Amino acid sequence: MLLWILGLLVSGLIVGALGRLVIPGPNPMSIGMTMLVGIGGSLLGGLVGALLLGRPGGLLLAVAGAALIVWLIERGRTEGLQRQG
Repeated sequence: MLLWILGLLVSGLIVGALGRLVIPGPNPMSIGMTMLVGIGGSLLGGLVGALLLGRPGGLLLAVAGAALIVWLIERGRTEGLQRQG
């Protein structure tokens, strides 16, 4: 069980980091947030793969899902800044 959780965190970190690299510009996130983005992207990629392809998505769909989440976070930050100023 401990190895499964450790593997989940490491794979989340890798997928999250790749997802952050896809989106240009600075993406100020902590390591924990990067892991959560990677885990969420993997879940999103798996769901999209299962719905569209009939099988779980792979690394490309996981990174695409993580990139989408990073983009949504950045979009929310910039909209929040525009509303304040």
